[in-house]
Order: sequence, then C-alpha cells, then structure tokens
Amino acid sequence: MAKLNGKTALITGSTDGVGRMVAERLGADGWRILVHGRDRGRGEQVVAAIKKSGGAAEFLQADLSSLAEVRRLADAVQKATKRLDLLINNAGIGSGGPQGTRQMSADGHELRFAVNYLSGFLLTHLLMPLLKSSAPARIVNVASLGQQAIDFDDVMLQHDYNGMRAYRQSKLAQILFTIGLAPELKGSGVTVNALHPATFMDTAMVRQFGRPISTVKEGADAILKLAVAPEMEGRSGLYFNGQNEAQANAQAYDAQARQDLAALSFELAGLSTQKAAAAPGQF
Repeated sequence: MAKLNGKTALITGSTDGVGRMVAERLGADGWRILVHGRDRGRGEQVVAAIKKSGGAAEFLQADLSSLAEVRRLADAVQKATKRLDLLINNAGIGSGGPQGTRQMSADGHELRFAVNYLSGFLLTHLLMPLLKSSAPARIVNVASLGQQAIDFDDVMLQHDYNGMRAYRQSKLAQILFTIGLAPELKGSGVTVNALHPATFMDTAMVRQFGRPISTVKEGADAILKLAVAPEMEGRSGLYFNGQNEAQANAQAYDAQARQDLAALSFELAGLSTQKAAAAPGQF
C-alpha cells in the first residue's frame, strides 16, 4: 500500500487512456491526485482505483471546451489543496478524422485550438501562484509529434478547414507556450516541458481512426519521466519525443511567433496582456 508523500498533482484528462495510467501510477507512489475529466462516473472509478492502492484522490469535473469551466476548475483546485507540485496538461481531442468537421467551442473559438491549447494556457496561468508557492514544482504539457506551423492570419481555420491541420496547430501551440514560458519561470523553482508521449497509443481516440502501434504504458513512462524523474530537475523549456529530447517544428523556436501567440492567447483567455508585453518574444 502506498504511503502518502505529501505531494499533489492535477492531471487533466485523467479518466481514460494515458492520463488515467499516469494518475494511477502516481497515486500508487503516494501522490494525492486531483483527477479531472468530463464524466463523473469514469472519474470516480479512477479515484476508487487510486484509493484501493493506498493513495489519495478526488475527482474534479470540468469541460475544457469552455473557458468559464476552466476558471471553475482552477477555483476548485485552489479550494481542494494548499499546494500543487505537478500540473500535467494532458486533456485533448483528436483530429476528428483526416478532414474532420470544423467545430466551435463555447466561447466561439475553433474547438481543437480551444481544448488542446487555450484551456491549458489559461489553467496554467490561473494555477501559477499555487505552483510557485509549492516549488519545486513541474508543468508537463502533453503535445504531439504531429505539428504544423500556425497561420496567424487564420488561427481559427475559417478558410480551408482540415481536422488534421487543426489538431497539429493546436499541439504546436502547446510547444510554443512551453518554450516561451520557461524563461519567465526561471528562478521560481517551477519548470515546464512538453512531449510527444508515444505514437498512436492504444487508446479509444486512436482506435477510432487507425491502428495503435504503441502501448499506453510507453506513453505513461515518457510523461512520468518529465513529471518526476530526478534527472529532469531544473530542466525547462524542452520538447521530448518519448523519453528523448528532440527538436520540434521550427516555428517553436521563432521568438516572433511565440510573441504573436502570446498576445492572442492572453486576449482570448481574458488575462492581462501586461505580462506578455513585459517580455517581448517570450510567453
């Protein structure tokens, strides 16, 4: 049975797939887990599994396609815990197929951009004071090897929509966010890294459109390396392919692109733009 270690983790999208495995493994190692998802029934199943292993967990319900729900989730986290040692932004949706259908979020934004990227951007900023007060703390953004440069003239893909492009742009946005946020966090004791956990893991999302070629365990191992491995202490602003440090799409290293995305994201999320303006070229 696990002995609680006093550390708390929030893992978004942890009622299924790789998020669930990461939550259960951390719980078994003594972490208190804040399980997040849209479905309360599945969430309570994960909580029960963690408690059965001797861990501690509770479920926080929120639909990340709504920024109001993201804010409510952040409030719930701050009420539930006095510390947050680990934030894993794992929740996301797939491409909807090779072409897909353009969908909108509750706030009128392209859905994949909203769920896969903007929700994590807002949640991270809302929880930053708690993360900093809990330092050393880590942020892990679960992105993808599938990346495509963001067209800043049509971020919401109103023209020539393609589901795969929407997905890839949203995942690259996560990496731009990661690389830009790291310098801002320097000296705070909080690190941030992004990764592609594994290719076509055996999850419901993958099985819907293709054939799995990696296991969920492989993906969980990669996420856990960034989340808890001693060798990642103090390392920040990096992108990993599995457990290996890698190079992302070239746009991730373009300071102007990061600044443009930052300005747009602060505006869409309803956050102050003073922070973005104070650090040109950064997030």
